[in-house]
Amino acid sequence: RRNSPYHRRLIFEEFFLLELILALRRVQGRALKGVRFETADRVRQQVKKILPFHPTSAQKRVLKEIVDDLKAPYPMTRLMQGDVGSGKTIVAFEAIVIAVENGYQAALMAPTEILAEQHFINAKRILGMLNYQVGVVRRGIRKAEKLALLESIASGEVQVVIGTHAVIEEHTVFKK
Repeated sequence: RRNSPYHRRLIFEEFFLLELILALRRVQGRALKGVRFETADRVRQQVKKILPFHPTSAQKRVLKEIVDDLKAPYPMTRLMQGDVGSGKTIVAFEAIVIAVENGYQAALMAPTEILAEQHFINAKRILGMLNYQVGVVRRGIRKAEKLALLESIASGEVQVVIGTHAVIEEHTVFKK
């Protein structure tokens, strides 16, 4: 039987150990030194400039949580989850604006090349209003073009990088 006291005990132990591991990772992550981002009026005005619509209460809540994390002295670890069309991308772009306005580069990693390309097109349109340089790291670009892009990322000229897992590979080096 699967709901015997023995099974329930094993299930409890597995969940307990998983929660313990996650709690230890959280404590270890908070011990790491991170970068504190400022969100003064100037940064908030830049964020407002990119909004194509009035954000929902859920988007405002998530952005506030992200801002609180970005102000903390340790690295942010966050997963944003939501239905298709719920506004995850615009919230990510708002966080990108905060990073860039604080003098850093930002990367947005998408699970597929098609989605990375869509994000790239949207980023150029939305973040282009702020004159940010946006690049996309993907397969299918010529070697010379890719080398030029990687140099632009390494020099800091490209402030926002969109791509698949290629954005975290060794050959993609960020200035800041």
